[in-house]
Amino acid sequence: MTPSTSGDDARPNPDPRALLHDAGLRATQPRQAVLTWLRGHPHSTAEQVAGAIRYELGSVSTQAVYDVLHACTTAGLLRRIEPAGHPARFETRTADNHHHLVCRGCGRTEDVDCVQGVAPCLTPSSTAGYALEEAEVVFWGLCPQCRSETSESPDHSHHHEEECS
Repeated sequence: MTPSTSGDDARPNPDPRALLHDAGLRATQPRQAVLTWLRGHPHSTAEQVAGAIRYELGSVSTQAVYDVLHACTTAGLLRRIEPAGHPARFETRTADNHHHLVCRGCGRTEDVDCVQGVAPCLTPSSTAGYALEEAEVVFWGLCPQCRSETSESPDHSHHHEEECS
């Protein structure tokens, strides 16, 4: 996966402490570590984040990581995406209305820039009175690795989510 930076803070490598303070959050070590790690590993699950942060900081509970993810998502520092049938994933690219490609086999997720201008990218036939803010589009298919595994083996049940994430 290629890290996405176009939706991050306008600075190329924003200081996580400054981002947290600007969002009104305390700049704790776990919060800084989560933001820093997700910048380089977009579309990670909470479990993947917890494992990485635990490796980096030592003893950090999974619940503490979930709390950090929730606080940072609520503050607009992270975006949570929930592809159907796959665990929620988190990314730092929040300042645009981009979409995602998701592999049906392994859950690998990639960013896709919006195809038409500014948010919302799509206009529904009826808004039912809603003030539209965002369009969420998920494109589903098989990633190159799952496609090659599917063509090589009649067993289509092999999943490699941890390898692709």
